Amino acid sequence: MKNIRSILLFIICINIFSFNYLHAEDKQPKKPKKKKLNVSLLLISQKIKELKKDEEFYKEPEVTTAIALRWLPIITSVREGNLPRQEAIDSINRFTNELWDFMEANTKSGKVLKYSVEDWVFPVKGYSPGAIGGRNGSGYIVSGFDFFDKNSGGHPAHDIFIADGNQDCIDDITNETVEILSMSGGIVIETRKDWTTDRMDIKGGNIVYVYDNYTNGLFYYAHLKEVTVSVGDFVKPGTSLGTLGRTGKNAYPSRSPTHLHIMYVRSFDGDLRPENIYSDLLKAKVIE
Repeated sequence: MKNIRSILLFIICINIFSFNYLHAEDKQPKKPKKKKLNVSLLLISQKIKELKKDEEFYKEPEVTTAIALRWLPIITSVREGNLPRQEAIDSINRFTNELWDFMEANTKSGKVLKYSVEDWVFPVKGYSPGAIGGRNGSGYIVSGFDFFDKNSGGHPAHDIFIADGNQDCIDDITNETVEILSMSGGIVIETRKDWTTDRMDIKGGNIVYVYDNYTNGLFYYAHLKEVTVSVGDFVKPGTSLGTLGRTGKNAYPSRSPTHLHIMYVRSFDGDLRPENIYSDLLKAKVIE
């Protein structure tokens, strides 16, 4: 009987332990059941490719600068007469096509805007078309000019003069320097900021080249005193490029009144041809 009571007591203890153990498990948080996911490997691959494209596109400022810097080696070879004409045209064609695509991508992403001819501004702040040299734009002479011939003649540009009787590059009326403004929108592809009188072989002095992504053309601004933009900078109509000076072989001598030399050339499959922007200067917005 004693053994039977011991056995019964042992069974009761086992049951109590089992009961507590089972209920203790009930108090533990239950893990959620795993759901079966049907993921398309093709979809994942496409998403990864899109991310890689985004990474390539949004690299800044390296991508901008890298594309814009491609201009300098080409134009340097052209100026030095070291690049055959057709090779130069082909190189410029590749450059402008790539730059066009780059600017289009930036426009679509909302990083930059595309400005039409109607948005253009007069390039000399505080001045109007009355300051353009010659009569009715007669200073523009395209005859004899060849962009790819360093010894070509002509003057396919307009000179815009300021009031600077003593030639100190200070406006005689405002007693201030005169800002040079980007006529169009686009991207800066070349600057020269270090001209000195030891470099009198350079006609333009301190300069800025701006690629206009609306017309696929280039604006050339020459004879600046100070250049305040850099290669790769995005500009809009009215962006300050620097201040007017008397730099360069054709502007430094006292016989030359202080003026901005502005030229526009358009790319035709890489062949850069000058176009007369006199009518555009007449319609351009004047900024005081």
